[in-house]
Amino acid sequence: MISAKANAELRPNFLSRFAQGHAREVVFTLSRFYRNLSGALLTCFVIGITLALPASLHTMVRNINAVSYSWETTLQASLFLKDSTTPAQAQALIAKLKTRPGVADAIYISRDQSLAEFKALSGFGAALDLLESNPLPAVITITPVKGVQRPVIDALVVELGELPEVEVAKLDRQWLDRLFAVLSLIQRLVLLIAGVLGLAVIVIVGNTIRLDIEAKRAEIVVMKLIGATNGFIRRPFLYTGLWYGLVGGAIAYGLVFAAVFALSQPASDLAALYASDYRLKGLPLDATLVMFAAGIVLGWIGAWWTVSRHLREIEPQ
Repeated sequence: MISAKANAELRPNFLSRFAQGHAREVVFTLSRFYRNLSGALLTCFVIGITLALPASLHTMVRNINAVSYSWETTLQASLFLKDSTTPAQAQALIAKLKTRPGVADAIYISRDQSLAEFKALSGFGAALDLLESNPLPAVITITPVKGVQRPVIDALVVELGELPEVEVAKLDRQWLDRLFAVLSLIQRLVLLIAGVLGLAVIVIVGNTIRLDIEAKRAEIVVMKLIGATNGFIRRPFLYTGLWYGLVGGAIAYGLVFAAVFALSQPASDLAALYASDYRLKGLPLDATLVMFAAGIVLGWIGAWWTVSRHLREIEPQ
């Protein structure tokens, strides 16, 4: 006969029993998911569409941010020279500017060149011909070194504006600041939309699990009669919610990928019109992992919230 000591040694420890129990639930819930594949996929598609909307907006914002950064590195500062500044003085100033740190290049545009360019671009050439003198000043355009931080560029423009030859120094980036402000607002809206749709995922999973609980009400009553704990009864429903969220995340990724693929060529054609070789980028790895994690967590929360609420109402009579 096997002694009590030997029997205790053969008995699995707590960690082994815990792992075996969860492994059984994984296999059981996956097989049940497969048996009800059509209905389960419908729920997963609803979850996927819900998760795909904020993920698509996030992808759009990241692409616009990337384009905006490339525009930011090509910004130029304009030094409008005083009328008393001669071309020789302007050329001497350019030679000094090119030696300054943070300045990549400096180009002189004379008053006549400024007038010719304005006539070509504005369409008011005939009206400007009626003027007795050229009202436009000479300009020096300065290209900052790529990668220079915004505070450094701002300080450089302020310093250059105090030069005796310069009337006004201006950094042409007001439109870009407005774009960044709009993008910041959109990012906040994406977070709000993601929060609201996250609640929608919880409700979707919760309602599906509620129907599953009602279908197994008699089975749950029997399990409680033989002493099963709420945690034991809750476990398969939690795994079911997890699978809903995981498959929903995969469907959301597929939808975002399809949208990026469909828009990549038109986006490339639009970029080519602006002499850019930018290519539309899909959902990055970090955002993809967050989306999958969000689907899993939201599915688990929806299942836990629904099962915990209904298990209190199901008691043996």
